[in-house]
Amino acid sequence: MRRSGAATYKAGDERRRELLAAGPRMPLLALPFPAIDPVLIQIGPFAIRWYALAYIFGLVLGWQYLRWLVRRPGWRLTPEALDDLLLYITLGVVLGGRLGYSLFYRPDLYLSDPLQILKVWEGGMSFHGGLLGVVAACALFAWRRGIALLEVGDAVACAAPIGLLLGRLANFINGELWGRPSDVPWAMVFPGGGPLPRHPSQLYEAALEGLVLLAVMTWFALRPRPPGSEGRLVGIFLIGYGIARSVAEVFREPDAHLGFLLGGLTMGQLLSLPMVLIGILLVVRSHARAPRSSLGRP
Repeated sequence: MRRSGAATYKAGDERRRELLAAGPRMPLLALPFPAIDPVLIQIGPFAIRWYALAYIFGLVLGWQYLRWLVRRPGWRLTPEALDDLLLYITLGVVLGGRLGYSLFYRPDLYLSDPLQILKVWEGGMSFHGGLLGVVAACALFAWRRGIALLEVGDAVACAAPIGLLLGRLANFINGELWGRPSDVPWAMVFPGGGPLPRHPSQLYEAALEGLVLLAVMTWFALRPRPPGSEGRLVGIFLIGYGIARSVAEVFREPDAHLGFLLGGLTMGQLLSLPMVLIGILLVVRSHARAPRSSLGRP
């Protein structure tokens, strides 16, 4: 059942008192989880959740960002084409994210009851699954429009950090995907996370995968775009996200039903490794294809 905001705050405060009574080995100060109701508005059975709004605003803001970006020289996409692309991306994110979560993180649950996959309102989305869904959506859009797939991919890669930023903030509001136990001053007691204070790893991911990666992608996107360089921005995004996610996973509590996997790595780190390798290949390929004169070399 859904906790109300007051109940969430009360639960966090009770766990904080338990922590303080546990003895000197525990930190003397820990932040309680803020009283943020995951449901913004509820009218009868109809509820508007912050998590759903994060997806909606991420898609809309990313769409508007790209309409501004593709007006710069070197882009073959038009703002009008992006209006159609938005629908493809939306379907790719939702369907791919849900199926990816079912396959990568909870195959036991969804194999025993496949209809659970349809209950998107209960949560459970995978970025790596959403990425595969977006790739499929971009491929279909590029084929129908007669546009190079990597051209479409470059545009989508520039806007992706906006959705990642809002999605991680929504994870924090939901009090899910918390970090590992820690005694740092900003450690927080999460409802459902036990009495120990933990890293607010959702905020770390929002900063790394969202703000930092958005700044990096924008800086590269605003540079001259020589012919033959298609795929470079996709590669930079894959490298940047893979590194950011792998670093954040050091502070994030592994999924209870998975734990640590090969060599003490988490599922998020294992799935990010091929992303980095593919990204490196795309960046090297784009530099090899782009004319040397257009890169500013003599």
